[in-house]
Amino acid sequence: MNTPIDLAELASVGGFFALRPAPAPGGAVPLVKVYDPPTGADPLAFRVGKVARRLGAPEERIAVSVAQLGLAARLWSVALGSAALYGAVPDLDPALLSWDADGTSPDDLWLDGTRTLPGDAEAVRNVVQHGHLAPLTDALRSRYRISAGLLWGNAGSALAGAARELHGWAVRQGREDAGERALALASELFDHPDLRGSGTLHGTAFRRRSCCLYYRCPGGGVCGDCCFERPPRRSSPGAASG
Repeated sequence: MNTPIDLAELASVGGFFALRPAPAPGGAVPLVKVYDPPTGADPLAFRVGKVARRLGAPEERIAVSVAQLGLAARLWSVALGSAALYGAVPDLDPALLSWDADGTSPDDLWLDGTRTLPGDAEAVRNVVQHGHLAPLTDALRSRYRISAGLLWGNAGSALAGAARELHGWAVRQGREDAGERALALASELFDHPDLRGSGTLHGTAFRRRSCCLYYRCPGGGVCGDCCFERPPRRSSPGAASG
């Protein structure tokens, strides 16, 4: 299958939906080498350190959570946006998709290839959840003390956020059909054990059952979909570990 995907239009939804064609810049590496890096290289550790410095994170796992949430949002957005708008998903094989750990959207993901897959929920799940988020979760948990529940909660939050952003854009563009397709795909994607328990999705509204820990950063607060109404007391850290 080789259905055309208009990368310029996809990027117009928002920076998280952008995907750059190859060649990737020198600092980018295939994500397969991020999840299982060769000796002496660890792009994930670089990214976590960068996020920690930017946020002034008092705990390493906060930076781990925020870094993973950002990458999950990028991956869901590109795949879900393509599926909803064009009925196709780019082949985001980790060997073909490069990531710049020092970059930010829209200049952090670069794809070597134009092959596409059917734009159904199964393809999106295989490409993003199984192809990227599962190995990313394993990689982070092997390096850092962080719970799987928190990471999959982040994945659910990122998916719901991508669907909400896409739906809003589609309504503004008079393409309500694409917006409704995005919500339908998201609903199907949440029907999986890894994501089903991450939160509750109703249309564009999502309430997660865990916390990304951002509230612990200086000046940080709870996110709009957080399980907490207000930042909890610091004396009960276990409640937010998800």
